[in-house]
Amino acid sequence: MKQIRSFCFIILVLFFTEPLFAQLTSIAKKENEVLSVMHSISSYDLYNTIKELTSDKYYGRLTGTEGYNAAAEWLAGEFEECGIKPYGDNDTYYQWFDIPYILVFEGCETYLHIPVKGGEIQKYYKYVSEFIPGSTSGSGEITAEVIYAGYGITAPELDYDDYKGINVKGKIILIEREAPVSDRKDPELFKKWRPYSFHQYKLKNAVEHGAKGMLYNYGPISNPNNAYDPGFIYSHVGDTVVSDLFAGTGKNHKETVEKIRKNLKPQSFETGKTVTIKNYTEYHPEGKGSNVIGLIEGSDPELKNEVIILGAHLDHLGRCYEIMPGANDNASGIAVLLEVAKALAKSPVALKRSVLFLAFGAEEQSITGSKSYLEHPRFPLEKTVCLINMDGVGAGNKLDALAGENYPEIWKPIDQANQQYIHQSVRPTNFPNLARPRLDAARFMWAGVPSISFSAYGTRSPYHVPHDNLEIITPEIMEDLAQLLFLAIIEIANTNMP
Repeated sequence: MKQIRSFCFIILVLFFTEPLFAQLTSIAKKENEVLSVMHSISSYDLYNTIKELTSDKYYGRLTGTEGYNAAAEWLAGEFEECGIKPYGDNDTYYQWFDIPYILVFEGCETYLHIPVKGGEIQKYYKYVSEFIPGSTSGSGEITAEVIYAGYGITAPELDYDDYKGINVKGKIILIEREAPVSDRKDPELFKKWRPYSFHQYKLKNAVEHGAKGMLYNYGPISNPNNAYDPGFIYSHVGDTVVSDLFAGTGKNHKETVEKIRKNLKPQSFETGKTVTIKNYTEYHPEGKGSNVIGLIEGSDPELKNEVIILGAHLDHLGRCYEIMPGANDNASGIAVLLEVAKALAKSPVALKRSVLFLAFGAEEQSITGSKSYLEHPRFPLEKTVCLINMDGVGAGNKLDALAGENYPEIWKPIDQANQQYIHQSVRPTNFPNLARPRLDAARFMWAGVPSISFSAYGTRSPYHVPHDNLEIITPEIMEDLAQLLFLAIIEIANTNMP
């Protein structure tokens, strides 16, 4: 009797778990051939793509520069070699757009003037660990008193003004990034504050109030996603600089920020400290950049008019003032995109829907490349099944699928392919997408295109600094992701979608 109960239990387990482990219908008939192509995707090739894109000849791939355009040309050559059809402007791989850019040169400094008896001493802050020059800073030098101006926000309709009661004309402001409310904790309240969270707003508001410089409590990291004013000099700073500026004022930085957030009332004040910011930059309003676009056309007379987009941004930060290699962010995403493209080009299963390979430019510069594509899509957006995006997929041992929970119909074939063949830790999450756009998928979601964005986590991953280089890359996680997406895209391309 006990054996019969055990047997029945096994049958019930198999009955209820069978759908989860059922073979992917598009792959089943040619499973061995498909898996053979899948296993041709190798960590060795993925690593070599990152090695290529992080080499000094591309100068950090800042969109608009010759370095970025050379990287775009290299990728287009790879597409052509594996038989991916050009699908940009005028039968080329390129979709062009205007993108002004700023070059940052050596010699940038940020230092504190410390009065001593009979004179002063200067405390020079360390590049990268304590300050990084603003990537869109004007060129020049300013020495002035520092005024703490909270979040740098003036919002009359919210009865909030960080500049009320302080005079910042000719001064340097110290401000926080983002807004004093959270998009996760109180989404409806955050929507009212959202316009004031943009870097561009904060810089322009500082200029309108007469400030001549800014210490932005952001990292310190490099970031070309900001406005430009030729007479405004700024640097990004971190905890060391902020602590020095608060020291002796009778105020604690952490407590001050908490007061702003709790009461939504400004806490601005004069620090009494003097700082010099010296940056050497060069503005190029004539910059032009491009998305790089290739296509595998679907085989079905009707379904070929529907498209799956596999995307990743090609650009990074250029020089600030050292080269920022951008190995994880986002040479890793381009490496996966390229290997999936090569595998799909030789897939033994014909793809009924079309697959578009979209390497975005200017993600780091206000997500401009994806904005340009959405304004001039190569397929109608209503015929776009989904965007599968990759950003920072090269450093870690686990995968995050941002917005996987938002789009169960897209997530299901990805999850099934993982459960059946890859067996990697992949975590789907919900993404409300209320804050300022931080990745290309955010713009696509606003445009109504289902979008899941992959990233890796679990190991050290420096962000927007020179240390984002080959040394931090874990090629095995990219191999797992590339193999997973190869299988999942075949399934999405060939099955009925809701």
